[in-house]
Amino acid sequence: MSKKLEITALPDFPMVEPGDDLPVMIQASLDAAGLTLETGDCLVIAQKVISKSEDRYAYFKDIVPSEEAKALAEKAHKDPRLAQLILDESKEVIKHRPGAVIVEHRLGYVHANAGIDQSNIANDPNNHRVLLLPIDPDASAEALRQALQTATNTDHLNIVISDSAGRAWRNGIIGFAIGTAGFTPVVDEVGKKDLFGRSLEVTQIAVADELAAAASLLMGQADNGAPVVLIKGATLQADQTGSKSLIRAKEQDLFR
Repeated sequence: MSKKLEITALPDFPMVEPGDDLPVMIQASLDAAGLTLETGDCLVIAQKVISKSEDRYAYFKDIVPSEEAKALAEKAHKDPRLAQLILDESKEVIKHRPGAVIVEHRLGYVHANAGIDQSNIANDPNNHRVLLLPIDPDASAEALRQALQTATNTDHLNIVISDSAGRAWRNGIIGFAIGTAGFTPVVDEVGKKDLFGRSLEVTQIAVADELAAAASLLMGQADNGAPVVLIKGATLQADQTGSKSLIRAKEQDLFR
């Protein structure tokens, strides 16, 4: 039996401002594209539009760098005010080099520069601002899921909030999930049989990250303007655990 996955970026999605009603904007974009949400569908939404709608902007004029931030800024060739924000958003600085600071984010995942974003943000040179990650991406994903289910009279939708990051053992960045709602983000296949009858011993599938990576191909990273992607045909297990199961325990992380 053949399998098929349909991945569609919602076209001409408008710029998002603080306080905007994302469910209404998504529904309008779906309608304009002639697309309909159905039970089991998954929407992948770029973190940036979630953060913008939640007004997660930080302004350099409001930041007073600490001595720790100034020292980090000098080592990493960063603005001291940005270094302060990185520290504020992080549990621990893991590594740094000129141009990058790798941290354990307050939400638990290892991220460059605490996920603080400066691209695709309108800026006033006299009032520079950057965009922080959502306070609670899982809660944001669930709220969006509930609103869209109600608006579309759909029994069950799945939501991924995605960001992009590098990996310790590979070049290039890839989309990955920082928030989920509606499904199991990591599917444990330990104990299942392979084609030759051998039991799988360590296999776990990061389904949420695979969906985020697939959507990222259409979202792009520059001026693509496609922050919402509809995925149809994914077989997902209904669940409400959220994205925390994607984070590897520190004692098991061989790359720290």
